[in-house]
Amino acid sequence: MARIIASVYMGRYPLGGMMSWNLQWLVGFARLGHDVYAVEKADYPKAWFVPGERRMSDDATVGFEVVERLLRRFGLPSRYLALEVRGRSHGEPRKKLEELFRAADVLIDLGNHGAWLEEADAVGLPSVRVDGEPGMTQIRMEEARRALLPQRSFTHYFSNGANIGSSRTGAPSAGKRWGHVFNPVVTELFSRDEAPPSGPFTTVMNWQSHQPIEFQGRVWGQKDVEFAKFLHLPCLSRAKLEVAVAGAAPVAELRAHGWKVKQGHSVTRTLGAFNRYIRSSLGEFGVCKEIFVGLRTGWFSDRSAVYLAAGRPVILQDTGFAEYLPAGRGLFAVKTPEEAAEAIAIVRSDPGRHSRWAREIAQEHLDAGVVLPRLLREIGVAA
Repeated sequence: MARIIASVYMGRYPLGGMMSWNLQWLVGFARLGHDVYAVEKADYPKAWFVPGERRMSDDATVGFEVVERLLRRFGLPSRYLALEVRGRSHGEPRKKLEELFRAADVLIDLGNHGAWLEEADAVGLPSVRVDGEPGMTQIRMEEARRALLPQRSFTHYFSNGANIGSSRTGAPSAGKRWGHVFNPVVTELFSRDEAPPSGPFTTVMNWQSHQPIEFQGRVWGQKDVEFAKFLHLPCLSRAKLEVAVAGAAPVAELRAHGWKVKQGHSVTRTLGAFNRYIRSSLGEFGVCKEIFVGLRTGWFSDRSAVYLAAGRPVILQDTGFAEYLPAGRGLFAVKTPEEAAEAIAIVRSDPGRHSRWAREIAQEHLDAGVVLPRLLREIGVAA
């Protein structure tokens, strides 16, 4: 059994999609028999999103309560500590932090970007950065390295981009040795019920999560850039196509081209709402951030992993992930609207079998019982 501290991004954005992503890691480790504890720190002001009021706050109370209830529901009570920028803590007293870090075997940073490295380094605790923004992360690190700026240093680096650190991608390695880890999914949490035959192909997305970033004279954007390439997809397919989107999306234009549009925050208000939205779908059609596609990072979505686990086939814009996951039935990597329309037609021709194949891919390649032991072995922690 390993004692694991997971540095999470949960209370700062306590909506269903973010809860789902972190929960797969935490529950996955726990169900493998490991002792896992979640910590979260705001080292900048106005870090905590208050969903009911749609505002940012220095107060972690709402986010902490959402996470605590969720972890209790999945058998992980009193396993979360949230620390505000002003120093107030929620959960276990701060004085127990040093004891927690001294007893741990590894710190796994899922979204706190090194905020807990001082505590880890003080006791010589191995630390792992899990990069969920392949391409962007390495560009920022490379720019800091060239500018001789100080950077927080981990003992191990892993990326959700399967091509990061190899010649298959145009992203820099930033002087680091990169391992690869897919976002895990605990497939046993999802019953494989029958998809509604008349259900839409859906996805949940932010129109623009970050500002564009420049590298070697090229500016890389987000999903807003890539979605424009598939804007006329409804004209090529008889399927219902729906997008639940947050941010400054051109809703009127999307609807004019045949897309049904829902507000992203409304369908992800809670973990239950997020999962119900996925179950209401016949499958997923999604685009990826321009930087993931253009630099061929090999990124695969944690959200798409949930669709697969729920038996919902996934049609996703190609980032290079099909070199590592079996595509062609239950999962499709597409580059053009025409390829997407063809994949949609293939799924609709035999939805039952593609549903079974989707879940099999999740079980065989993305399940926490497959992904997490491999990660722990690679960092030298007993799996």
